[in-house]
Amino acid sequence: MLAKLSTRSAVRRCAFTGAVGLALLAAGLPAVAAERPQPDLSRFYRQKVAWSKCDGMDAPKDLQCGKVTVPLDYARPAAGTLDLAMARYRATGDKRGSVLLNFGGPGGAGVNELAAGGDEFMSLTNAYDVVSFDPRGVGRSSPVSCGDGSDEAAETSDEDAGMSDPQAVLRQLRTAAAQCAENSGPVLPHIGTVNASRDLDVIRQAVGDKKLNYLGFSYGTRLGAVYAAQFPKKVGRLVLDGVDTLTEPMAEQGIAGAEGQQTALEDFVGWCVKDVACPFGQDARDAREQVVQLVESLDEDPVPTDFGEGFTGQDLVGAIGQALYSQEMWPSLERALASLVEDGDTRGVMAFATGGVALPHREDTGGGLVDANDVPLDNLPAALMAINCADDPDRPGADRITKDLGRLREEYQKASPVFGRYRLTEVLMCYGRPKGTDFIRDDVRNVHGPKMLLVGTRGDPATPYRWTTETAKRLGSSAVVLDNKGEGHTGYASSKCVHGKVDRFLLYGSLPPTGSSCGPEDEGT
Repeated sequence: MLAKLSTRSAVRRCAFTGAVGLALLAAGLPAVAAERPQPDLSRFYRQKVAWSKCDGMDAPKDLQCGKVTVPLDYARPAAGTLDLAMARYRATGDKRGSVLLNFGGPGGAGVNELAAGGDEFMSLTNAYDVVSFDPRGVGRSSPVSCGDGSDEAAETSDEDAGMSDPQAVLRQLRTAAAQCAENSGPVLPHIGTVNASRDLDVIRQAVGDKKLNYLGFSYGTRLGAVYAAQFPKKVGRLVLDGVDTLTEPMAEQGIAGAEGQQTALEDFVGWCVKDVACPFGQDARDAREQVVQLVESLDEDPVPTDFGEGFTGQDLVGAIGQALYSQEMWPSLERALASLVEDGDTRGVMAFATGGVALPHREDTGGGLVDANDVPLDNLPAALMAINCADDPDRPGADRITKDLGRLREEYQKASPVFGRYRLTEVLMCYGRPKGTDFIRDDVRNVHGPKMLLVGTRGDPATPYRWTTETAKRLGSSAVVLDNKGEGHTGYASSKCVHGKVDRFLLYGSLPPTGSSCGPEDEGT
């Protein structure tokens, strides 16, 4: 029943927004009773980032690295600290401050993303230092991990085993939860967006800004919205691109994600069969069936890899999901699938799903930065699980899961014969983890602050356009929506029109009128 959640998944401003889970938010909520004394955080707010050359990673020469220290537990700041890895490109024009970027996930390491994709943001250096960071539990910032062997805890050899023995599924989920807690260290109970937002405010002060200027993609929109609710008087120019939901339960998010990815896959297949090099032939209907058969055959008989474990159908599903976030990657996906189908060569598809570079184990660093070579292989999926479940207050019990398992399996399979099993497994992985915060669902609404720009893309496979309008309604009159009538996940990198409107807002404060749109004819790199 359970799909294998690959330890080699990665993120490219990615998606899986409302999917998997693994931990709780133990403390640090912003609302504190008036009569209760506030913890003293002054030492954290007195920091300044010491920028220097980026050592130990393949980075552009003009990228600088640094760190900021935050409390492990905002309710008990003396109980321990964490270092968060940071990177920046310095302003080349008249500097007005910094703009902070979050590339999504959750679980995406901002330092690596900025190093790899910084060219897209060079126009912003006309006025800003362009800064990104690894959130707590991610990348070099006390990375969480589910350890070696966690894959086996989250899979069965028989897809229908969960139907005949739901209790076996629940035992596997409890085992997986325990392994993640054992391998992640003290950061795990304090992971999640509410604490990451508080970290973001410490970073704002540490880079010397009175107001936060921010550009968040996908999950990064959730982080930005939470920040606006927690610190409305500290909001500067805020852009949310590929807007996440703040309200839908994870089970509904998973179905929406599966449907979106299935649509994107069918669009890719329709494009692929027009090329004689397409490994699935030239008939779209037959090609879609071949993709399903390929996934099933790899689940039954995984292909050996250099990692010492087999490449399964669910690994392939994760890789394809990453590649579908941008039409620019379709030619590379076609070639990678051809190599897999024709030669059994997994290297191409695995390139879409490569995360960390080390074995999924690390020594406890006491909250200090982890060496880039020691980030666990499974950090991205482990962090994605941890953060999503920490943000979600729903936690169905064993009886409910047992009762609903058959219905959910049918609904997810109907949503996508390719992605359904994978997405359902992500949702089920929250079982056995403590209940997450209800702050996001209950309190991130009616934000009274400066105008913020929300970008929704009509053909987004990960964050449906309706999430943009729903989130804008929740945020209230401060939210201005830009309707991007294009394809792909997020609009900034794929649409010249969106890119220009976002830059004009961040650089000059010029917001597009409510109801503005960018058409497909405006797309381009």
